[in-house]
Amino acid sequence: MLDNHSFPESHTTIPGLPELQSDCLNCFGLCCAALHFSASSDFAIDKPAGQPCPNLREDFLCGIHTELRERGFRGCTVYDCFGAGQKISNLTYGGRDWRQAPETAGQMFEVLPVMRQLHELLWYLHEALTLRGAETLHDSLIKMLEQTQALTLLSPDKLLQLEVPLHRAEVNELLLRVSELARTAARKQLSPAPKRQKNYGRGADLIGAKLRGADLRCLSLRGAYLIAADLSGADLRFADLIGADFRDTNLRGADLRGSLFLTQAQLQAAQGSPSTKLPESLRHPEHWA
Repeated sequence: MLDNHSFPESHTTIPGLPELQSDCLNCFGLCCAALHFSASSDFAIDKPAGQPCPNLREDFLCGIHTELRERGFRGCTVYDCFGAGQKISNLTYGGRDWRQAPETAGQMFEVLPVMRQLHELLWYLHEALTLRGAETLHDSLIKMLEQTQALTLLSPDKLLQLEVPLHRAEVNELLLRVSELARTAARKQLSPAPKRQKNYGRGADLIGAKLRGADLRCLSLRGAYLIAADLSGADLRFADLIGADFRDTNLRGADLRGSLFLTQAQLQAAQGSPSTKLPESLRHPEHWA
């Protein structure tokens, strides 16, 4: 048995995946042009979809990148394209940007959300292959990963014809099985053993919930609304956090080591501290004090 201070991570750093990490230096500023902004606590201005942000420079970089939060563009620091931007810019459109070839702009902007979803699925599938306890599903995961990768190589016209929700549902069904196996394996290793608790249903309303110091090990919080919830000091090891909404969630001192399907974008939306424990594949956001 393993105590609270000595246990294996459910996964290690996902190696060799720069193609699934945002690289603004090799992108045509697609998120800054394609996406819609609404003036709010996340964005200082309204911006229609397809209209470049006024802060987007001629070299496709952000003119206020180091001051985004201070200037009212917190939402920009949370968005993550999972590398879809550079894939579209350099592969799908072969390096022809929408300023040089304005006739491609509309279609290129429509392709971004499609490619982003596919790349997000690739990220989860790669992580699933590293999870202990789910080895029996490796063949299915590899097959699904290869199928998803092939979709990202389609032409723009074919990408826009994809039934992405159907493919996402197939991937999600497989990831659910992976999650159950990985969390079951973790329960057998942790000591003291996690209490058997009812998993929160997908999309559970935990907005503002008071969960300070809670034992949430090995639970499913898939798609839970944790907006402004207090999870300070909570134990979230081996919890399934795919799609959980962490906007303004207090993660100060929380333990997220080994948590399943947590992304950097979720952390960027939350509030944390240097004492927050993270999986090896993720980093403390700069705004965490």
